[in-house]
Amino acid sequence: MVELSSLRAGLRGFADLLVGTEHTAPHVGSGRVPVLATPVMINLIEAAALAAVEHLLPSGHQSLGIHLDIRHFAATPVGMRVWASCELTRIDGRTLVFTAEAHDEKEPIGGGSHQRVVVDIARFDQRVQRKLSKVSPG
Repeated sequence: MVELSSLRAGLRGFADLLVGTEHTAPHVGSGRVPVLATPVMINLIEAAALAAVEHLLPSGHQSLGIHLDIRHFAATPVGMRVWASCELTRIDGRTLVFTAEAHDEKEPIGGGSHQRVVVDIARFDQRVQRKLSKVSPG
């Protein structure tokens, strides 16, 4: 079992970005209106969760996103800054549960919950490599 005693509820992480055209729905293929794309907001939320805990994980371990329950309820135009925050609310074995919020310069734009699982990087990579070896051509 992985040692996670350095983690505790209440840890917070933040991530931000200035919305550019590369962050818009048309650019990432999630819509036609040139505003912050939902997948980009979700990426920002995951980055905030990483910022909260990744530096506290044991050597050779990392966390991987496994579940998102996120709403994106306000549009953000190009040129406006957005940020996300995540708070670690629960540790259930290797699963880390976060509450997430996203804001732009004017208002809240999204939020919900996010879960990550802590994995041993070497063991995880071995499983991925085994999966690749079972792929048949064509």
